[in-house]
Amino acid sequence: MLSLNPPKSTSSVHDIGADAPPFGSRLHPPFRYDDVWSKSAWDHVPPPDDQKDRIEASLARQHSVPVPDDEKRMYPGLCPWNKYNDTPARFWNKFYANNSANFFKDRKWLHLEFPELLRAADPNAGPMVVLEVGCGAGNAVFPLLSTNKNPDLRLFACDYSSQAIKVVQSNLLYTSPPIGSISASVWDLASPPSSPLPDGLAEGSVDIVVLIFVLSALHPNEWDNALSNAHRILKPGGQVLFRDYGRYDLTQLRFKERRLLEENLYIRGDGTRVYFFELDELAILFTGSSAPPSRVRNVESTSVSSGDATPRGEDDLPDAPTAAEVSMISSVHTDTVHEDATLESPSTISHAAPSPAQPLEPSIRRTTTLAHPLFSVEQLGVDRRLLVNRKRQLKMYRVWMQAKFRKVPGS
Repeated sequence: MLSLNPPKSTSSVHDIGADAPPFGSRLHPPFRYDDVWSKSAWDHVPPPDDQKDRIEASLARQHSVPVPDDEKRMYPGLCPWNKYNDTPARFWNKFYANNSANFFKDRKWLHLEFPELLRAADPNAGPMVVLEVGCGAGNAVFPLLSTNKNPDLRLFACDYSSQAIKVVQSNLLYTSPPIGSISASVWDLASPPSSPLPDGLAEGSVDIVVLIFVLSALHPNEWDNALSNAHRILKPGGQVLFRDYGRYDLTQLRFKERRLLEENLYIRGDGTRVYFFELDELAILFTGSSAPPSRVRNVESTSVSSGDATPRGEDDLPDAPTAAEVSMISSVHTDTVHEDATLESPSTISHAAPSPAQPLEPSIRRTTTLAHPLFSVEQLGVDRRLLVNRKRQLKMYRVWMQAKFRKVPGS
């Protein structure tokens, strides 16, 4: 399906208050919702007036029928184990066994959002170590490896799904890397901080840790361990490059009954978990303090497609993009396609919106085990997009979080 958008040439997260947004930003002011279909792309789109009502309606529906207790148990009536929280890797193993490497797109947009990776692959960069955590099928690490010009770049990929690592290790780029080296191993980011690190890595040995849609797959009780492990594996001054789901993204709002596991934590049709973040949650998690205004970046952008497809009806299959989503998402440099298969009808599609005064997840409010500050904030932003299908007159509001954190030397 041909996209009507020009190729994206800048990062999604920048200061919308700047006098001159970066080259490549699509600006057609003044924006009017009754004129949304007249342009091929809109940037800096405010939420509609009824956004709050849409959010409240979706949340009320989800809270009315959460995941039943019996459904959470590994062996109903016999043991208290929670099958979603106590054995999450088994759902991802099944997912990658069924989908192999044909589900997610390669994340070729990473060099726009995180030019640090491009610099690490420069022929004159010198020795660099990059670790992709939650690598899945390697959709971030392989695009970097394929364009690498640095003979001293060492790439590591890990995932707690053994099936995902098998997929990575079967890739031709893995068996015969053109330049540099790559190693993949099973490792759980949320394992106790005293546990072994990924094969071939020691404490304080990594320059960049890549966390792309990773923390959202963990239970909030696992976040302390995850950040402790990211911190101990990084060199002093090393970076975490982060992108994940934002609060009230379309994906969250379209979940129906029997999907809400805990507050803002959901179960997809295939049993995998997904959490939706708020800015201050991330800031507190990584730094111990709320987001500093001087480091917060916010953008609302729009992509438009001429696709002609009807969203799939309600089912309970493992998540995959609908034809309508493929046509719309294909014009945006993101691959957040592993989303619940229960898509609402076009007339009731919920719109994700900013909500600056949201209550924090209880695990954030509790006393943390982390000795903050572990990281400083270099970038913390919200990427809000209005994806539009002009032929079908569909509007889909998406919300993602994006950040760069740097390990505080001596922490």
